[in-house]
Amino acid sequence: MSCQSLREDILNALVSESEGKIQKARVNTEVYLHNPVGIGEHPDVLAAIQDQLDVIAHEEERIQVLTKYFSEHTHAEVVFK
Repeated sequence: MSCQSLREDILNALVSESEGKIQKARVNTEVYLHNPVGIGEHPDVLAAIQDQLDVIAHEEERIQVLTKYFSEHTHAEVVFK
């Protein structure tokens, strides 16, 4: 495995992890929006939604940093290949 290939694999893994966290937070938010009374362990639904939005914002920022400082391409879809 070349250094360039390893670099691409690591960067792609970091982006994929962030994308997965964004997807999870998005789905959680949709659940809270569609069935807020069904979430027993989260009596403050608005705070629970805000927590998920914070996750999305954090991970979006991480992807932007990876793209801006470590990518040779401009589109996130082809970030490191």
